[in-house]
Amino acid sequence: MGDPPPPRRQVVFVTGLSGAGKASILRVLEDLGYETVDNPPLSVLEAVVGDGDQPLAAGIDSRTRDFDAAKAMRLLQRLRERPDIGVTVVFATAEPDVLLRRFTETRRRHPLAPGGPLGHSVAEGIAREAALLAPLRETAELIVDTSGLPLPALRRMIEDRFGTEGALGMGVSVLSFAFPKGLPREADLVFDLRFLRNPHYVDALRPLTGRDAAVADYIEADPDFAPFWQCMTDMMRLLLPRYAQEGKKYLTIALGCTGGKHRSVLAAERLAHHLQSNGWRVDLHHRELSAGAAPGTDRGMATAVSFAGAGAAGHEAGREALTQVS
Repeated sequence: MGDPPPPRRQVVFVTGLSGAGKASILRVLEDLGYETVDNPPLSVLEAVVGDGDQPLAAGIDSRTRDFDAAKAMRLLQRLRERPDIGVTVVFATAEPDVLLRRFTETRRRHPLAPGGPLGHSVAEGIAREAALLAPLRETAELIVDTSGLPLPALRRMIEDRFGTEGALGMGVSVLSFAFPKGLPREADLVFDLRFLRNPHYVDALRPLTGRDAAVADYIEADPDFAPFWQCMTDMMRLLLPRYAQEGKKYLTIALGCTGGKHRSVLAAERLAHHLQSNGWRVDLHHRELSAGAAPGTDRGMATAVSFAGAGAAGHEAGREALTQVS
């Protein structure tokens, strides 16, 4: 018998749009034990990757001194062909208006912004950078949209995908959202809850959310809820093990309704608890509830709950207000 093959060095390339959270992702990877380097010249990056066996995270984007998308793609292709290296590309993105707001609030200059008024120059720079980095986005194994993603939820996502606990199996993210505000870009599976009767049209239920018992009772009393729930959980029982078997490390299940406040929230809460009770590592996030908290109540607070063995204590901890990614 020959000697076993040497272990593959795990290399994560973090790229994406300026202001979308690349630095935050690199910091999480550094905390996970990755050697990190931000924006080394492409001309030396291959040598950096080949020097050492510690997991490596490298940031590459438009600020890189000799950056060229075609050159970066050729480098990635060469590294992916090496048997001693395992390569993953993470692409951080956000909606243009979110990026514009972040740059305007911090008054930072966009690396590709031309001269001129702040708002116009930043908007132009965002568009130019998106076009420049489009090939890297196409090749990414993981696209992270931080438009409405709180920093703790981003941290959990990266920890689930790249942490040492990744050997425990696929991580599952359950997300509620409102269809009029757009489909979540990170979604792998999408369920439409708009066929259920809407608590919005009941005056007593309108100010509440799907977390409230009265809303839950109203939705679950819909005669079509139980058959839908049975079909969806049966589907999860079939699909999730197969996704994990095929090597998928992170799966996002999005449940939407009209306002993202009642039906989708109730279904997402129930599904997250159901999957966790069946042994899956689950993260729960309510996109529209995190968009704006109602004064004097926790009903509008951001929710990003990790169910990775946390149980009820983890659920309560996740109800705290969370800092947005910047």
